[in-house]
Amino acid sequence: MKRILRLTLPVIAIAMFVGVSVTETSAQNKIGEIKRRMDAHNKTLTTLRSKVTMVKASPQVGTSDSTIGVVTYAKGKGKKPYVRVDWQRPEESLLVKDGKYLIYRPQLAQAITGSSDSAPKGGSSPFEFMNMSKAELDANYEIALLSENATLSSGVKTFHLQMTPKTKTSYKSAEIWVDVDGMPQQTKIIEKNNDTTTVLLSNLEKNVKLESSNFTITMPKGVQIKKT
Repeated sequence: MKRILRLTLPVIAIAMFVGVSVTETSAQNKIGEIKRRMDAHNKTLTTLRSKVTMVKASPQVGTSDSTIGVVTYAKGKGKKPYVRVDWQRPEESLLVKDGKYLIYRPQLAQAITGSSDSAPKGGSSPFEFMNMSKAELDANYEIALLSENATLSSGVKTFHLQMTPKTKTSYKSAEIWVDVDGMPQQTKIIEKNNDTTTVLLSNLEKNVKLESSNFTITMPKGVQIKKT
């Protein structure tokens, strides 16, 4: 019996090791394919208009609130796209354009402007991942495949990925849900205090014709503008 165990246990260990190795290789191959799809999708997408839903949650406080709106996107020069988000409740518009951002709050007759590097993520977060090439994704994140068949509340089937930054960032980690075409349709940002911001895109209209006026916010006289 002892001889049988001595012969059998190493075989079992080898089989388990090979099984794990095959699984890990399969996952890495799948991640590589997803990144290639994201890269290809990024190259073909020029404009986008869609519904956007944002949910902010604070586990420590036990609160959660959501808002909906419309996001408009156009590929700009280099890595500087134009993004506009018009929220319904509370009424607020966010515009990221030409290296600057503008937040307009009509009910308060107030606007805030500053460098796009410090712009609030909000509904623009999916585009940050979408605009990264495969090489940039590899350089900036450790990527794990959480699910190959995750269904969003919009009904879309997606790949669910965990994105762990390789360098220092303002947040701890992120999760993205990528459809079969390589489009990140949902993102979840996990802050260092475990607060989360989840952004879902739905009713997508790709490569639609847009005008410069789509990325212009006209404000009435008397609006107080604060620079950051």
